Amino acid sequence: MAPTVTTDQQPAVTSAVLDLSKNGVRTANALLASGAAPDELTITNPRGAHAVACGLTRDVDVTIDGHVGYYCAGMNQMATVTINGSAGVGVAENMMSGTVRVRGDASQSAGASAHGGLLVIEGNAGARCGISMKGVDIVVGGSIGHMSAFMGQAGRLVVCGDAGEALGDSLYEARIYVRGTVASLGADCVRKPMRDEHLIELRELLLSAGFDADASDFTRYGSARQLYNFHVDNATAY
Repeated sequence: MAPTVTTDQQPAVTSAVLDLSKNGVRTANALLASGAAPDELTITNPRGAHAVACGLTRDVDVTIDGHVGYYCAGMNQMATVTINGSAGVGVAENMMSGTVRVRGDASQSAGASAHGGLLVIEGNAGARCGISMKGVDIVVGGSIGHMSAFMGQAGRLVVCGDAGEALGDSLYEARIYVRGTVASLGADCVRKPMRDEHLIELRELLLSAGFDADASDFTRYGSARQLYNFHVDNATAY
C-alpha cells in the first residue's frame, strides 16, 4: 500500500481511499492534480458533490463510490474515472482524453463539448447528451433524451436504447448509432446506410464500452450537409 498523503487543507488522506465527507472536493481535486495521489484512488461519500475529479491531466485510476452532482470528471485528460452511481449535469464535459464510466444514469448534457476520450453511461442519459461533441466517443447502454448530439461536430454517439426528439439537430460530422426507436430527427439529420466500415467501428465501440450488443441491430444517422451554408430554399430549417 502506498504511503499516506497529506495536504495543506486537511491533515491526512489515506493512501488508497479518500473520504469526501471529511476532506472536501477542493482537497480531493488538489490532491489528484498534484501528482501526490497514488495511481489508483477510491473516493467515498461523494453525496452528490459537484465538480469531483475535474481537470485531471495524468494517467490515474479514480473510482467514485456513490452519486455525484454537476460536472464530474470535466476537462479530463488521460485519467480513468469510474462513477459507481449516477451523475448530474455535464459529466465529462469538455473531456480531452481518457475514459469516464457512469455505472448508473446521467443527467443532461453528458459529454458536452468533449474533444476526445470515451464516455460510457451504463444507464440512461438525459437531454442534450453529446451536445456540441467535438471528437469524443459516447456509448449509452440505455436511452437518451431530446436534442442529443445537437451541433455534434465530430465523434461517435452510440445508443443501445431509444433516442428522444430532435436527435442530431444541426449536426456536422458526428456519427450516431441507435439500436431502438428515434422520436424525431433534428434539422439536417438523416438516416444513412450502414456499410461494413460502420459495422466494424460500431463493434469496436461496443467492445470498448463492455456492451454485448449486435452491431447489425443499429441504425446510423448523420448530417445531410444542407445547413453548412445558407441557401434560401432551406430558410425554414434555420
